[in-house]
Amino acid sequence: MTAEPEERAEAQSTERNHGPQPIAALLERHGLKPSQLVEASGEQLTHKMVARAVKGRELTANVRGKVLRALNAASGESYAERDLFTYTPRS
Repeated sequence: MTAEPEERAEAQSTERNHGPQPIAALLERHGLKPSQLVEASGEQLTHKMVARAVKGRELTANVRGKVLRALNAASGESYAERDLFTYTPRS
């Protein structure tokens, strides 16, 4: 018996939510707000992208890169992607 479409959608949604991520602690450590990351980014980074990163919503490689570069620019540090996110992205 196959799962109902609603059950599959809920399971898929749960798989893409990874809970709070280390980027939240890094923002706090540096006294940064999401709006400061958006401002520091030379790319099209939105507040919604940053919010999703902090909450643990699975992001595309492109968006993870934008968030990483913005954090590095705003903090003056040189973080790697593994410092910001605990999940391993899907291929």
